[in-house]
Amino acid sequence: PGLSYTWIFNNNTLDLEEDSRRFVSQVTGSLYLAKVEPWDVGNYTCAVSSAGAQRRVRGPPAALTLRGDGVMGEYEPKIEVRFPETTYAAEGSSVRLECFALGK
Repeated sequence: PGLSYTWIFNNNTLDLEEDSRRFVSQVTGSLYLAKVEPWDVGNYTCAVSSAGAQRRVRGPPAALTLRGDGVMGEYEPKIEVRFPETTYAAEGSSVRLECFALGK
C-alpha cells in the first residue's frame, strides 16, 4: 500500500495522461503498450515511490527493440484474465473491472 509506479523512457518520465496506447497499472506496476511503433524503441525504467517511506527507487533499464521478422519468440500471444473471485461493491457505487490481452 502507498506505492506509486512511473516509467521512464530514454531518461524522460512517460506522460500517460492523454496516451491511449500506453498504460501503467498502479496495482502491479506493469507498463502496457498497444500497437508498438518504431518510436517506442528505447530503454524503459520502472520507478517505484513510497510517500510513507519518502523513498523512490529505480529498477534497471529494459531495452525494447523491434524484430524485423515479425516473430514474437518467447512472447507468443496469450490471453489472460485475472479477477478476484468476488468483487464487493456498495449499492449505488461504481465498479471497474479491467481485462487485458497480450501478444500479437
